[in-house]
Amino acid sequence: MTESSANKLLNGDACHRTSSGKKTSKNGFVKNHCLFQQPHKYRRPREKNQNVPHNSSLYKKPYMESFEETPLLVAVLTYMGYGILTIFGYLRDFLRHWNIEKCHVARERVEQKDFVPLYQDFENFYTRNLYMRIRDNWNRPICSVPGAKMALVERVSHDYNWTFQHTGKVVQDVINMGSYNYLGFAENTGACADAAIEATQKYGVGVGSTRCEMGNLDIHEELEQLVARFLGVESSMAFGMGFATNSMNIPALTGKGCLILSDELNHASLVLGARLSGSTIRVFKHNNMQSLEKLLRDAIVHGQPRTHRPWKKILIVVEGIYSMEGSIVRLPEVIALKKRYKAYLYLDEAHSIGALGPNGKGVVDYFGLDPKDVDIMMGTFTKSFGAAGGYIGGKKELIDYLRRHSHSALYATSMSSPVAQQIITSMKIIMGEDGTTLGADRLRQLSENTNYFRRKLRDMGFIIYGNDDSPVVPMMLYMPAKIGAFGREMLKRNIGTVVVGFPATPIIESRARFCVSAAHTREMLDTALEAISEVGDLLQLKYSRRELPLPSLGWMSEESLLQD
Repeated sequence: MTESSANKLLNGDACHRTSSGKKTSKNGFVKNHCLFQQPHKYRRPREKNQNVPHNSSLYKKPYMESFEETPLLVAVLTYMGYGILTIFGYLRDFLRHWNIEKCHVARERVEQKDFVPLYQDFENFYTRNLYMRIRDNWNRPICSVPGAKMALVERVSHDYNWTFQHTGKVVQDVINMGSYNYLGFAENTGACADAAIEATQKYGVGVGSTRCEMGNLDIHEELEQLVARFLGVESSMAFGMGFATNSMNIPALTGKGCLILSDELNHASLVLGARLSGSTIRVFKHNNMQSLEKLLRDAIVHGQPRTHRPWKKILIVVEGIYSMEGSIVRLPEVIALKKRYKAYLYLDEAHSIGALGPNGKGVVDYFGLDPKDVDIMMGTFTKSFGAAGGYIGGKKELIDYLRRHSHSALYATSMSSPVAQQIITSMKIIMGEDGTTLGADRLRQLSENTNYFRRKLRDMGFIIYGNDDSPVVPMMLYMPAKIGAFGREMLKRNIGTVVVGFPATPIIESRARFCVSAAHTREMLDTALEAISEVGDLLQLKYSRRELPLPSLGWMSEESLLQD
């Protein structure tokens, strides 16, 4: 991919050196990521990563995020817990080596001991000795629609989670607090299901070819035109897999001599795509505009390593909602930096499209920004639309280029027709083109459920991460033993949850991740909250030391939020 062809793809000129004499604005620190803050009488414990936005004039609404600091005692006990598990893990490996304990993992054959090892014991140490203890919390088979409630196949293990056997029983009416079913379109009845059935009868299920050969259906082109209209961009392209939308398209956009600036908490698909591209990758602190601006300045001043030539292209890669933190990207500031330093912006809206904004159009709609300011708009259909696949939207020149150069476009099988119809129908409902207010009602219900659920958890004394408007709600568990215990205790109370630990999170920041849906009724949320509070008391999970805010006496100026 040449420099000239790359420059034609995206709006803006090629990156060049600058002699701007402007001083970098300081990022101060505030106690709860809030652009508009309560009076000073509001006291709470110190929190981390609380960067105040550079320019308050970029924001049209309060921007509130909180990441309460891990209590010192909890952090110490968490490290001790992992240390004890590690010691016993080495002891059990010693027993397995001498055949005192039965070994369930794959091992090298004795006659191949002089070959290069196929299985790395040390790399699998965590899986053998820590993950297996709580493996029953994941991969639970579901035998119903994964809607607001679901049915789980009951299973048991007689060898400490190495294998499972089904009991033949089904656990009914489990409240689903883990699926990305933000707008409740994961359903087997209603307009979407009926339309998908009709599409199946007309087109069949499989296509059996790629888009560029015999797999380009009229329903695919209808979908892409609708997506472009929904996003407010010139053109769009749909793909059959969300992960491949990132991992296979980023290499088509950047290459050797290009620089990718990636948020440290970006999804694995973005990380893989960046690595496959062959570009130089530099990571900035999560949602930290001071860190991003420093990298941009250094990139322009110093250029490429050794040669110091200007970078062919600088691409900033961020997400709309970060699925492990529940935080929302500071898009107004990112766009301002992108324009100032003539960089390009790649926005992954996998979790934010359909879940944010008054019209459900994602983080761009949430902040009231112009979609044309984002060079590459990426998203998936797997969350809010109850389907599968992903899309990329932008200028027509960009999409035409990807149709010819994207591996995902050239080699992947076309999207299944009932899946495409599911997306079309649900998107039209969100846009209000079905002649009803169902889409607007679901957007409003999701917002109300999100705020209610977050507020109740915080009032109960749990440490909650992320933005107040994010339907992804991480609740901190910290200690390794509490990861498995929380998931099991919640299932006993007919609540299905997702628990996450190291290495998916930092070692002392294990958590439960709830995903709020518009399909959840207030009664369901109250039932889940009651169970969470009960388990929280049982496992002593109410770590928060924050005090409830006093009634607001008005807005405060930005200067009053800064501290050394």
